Amino acid sequence: MAANTNFTTEYKKEIIKLVTEKQKTVREVAISIGVTETTIRDWIKKYHQHGEDAFPGKGNLRPEDEELRILKKRLKDLEEENEILKKAMAIFSRDVK
Repeated sequence: MAANTNFTTEYKKEIIKLVTEKQKTVREVAISIGVTETTIRDWIKKYHQHGEDAFPGKGNLRPEDEELRILKKRLKDLEEENEILKKAMAIFSRDVK
């Protein structure tokens, strides 16, 4: 296979099953599909860590990563709002001559 080939989530899960359930070696599977052994080991590791959410797809995030992204954005917005309010307080609390 060519470099930078994108595999679907279902395909990756099938490859993982070949290694974990069908007792194929990582080397055999890697050679047959044209990827490195490291790639397959990474897929297996991610699947064991995250289960069904291991391969969310292009442009998507796992649910916990999406929640983290939303919370970081909300924090940034609140920090900006806080800075604006501080500046407004400074302007309105000056002595008017």
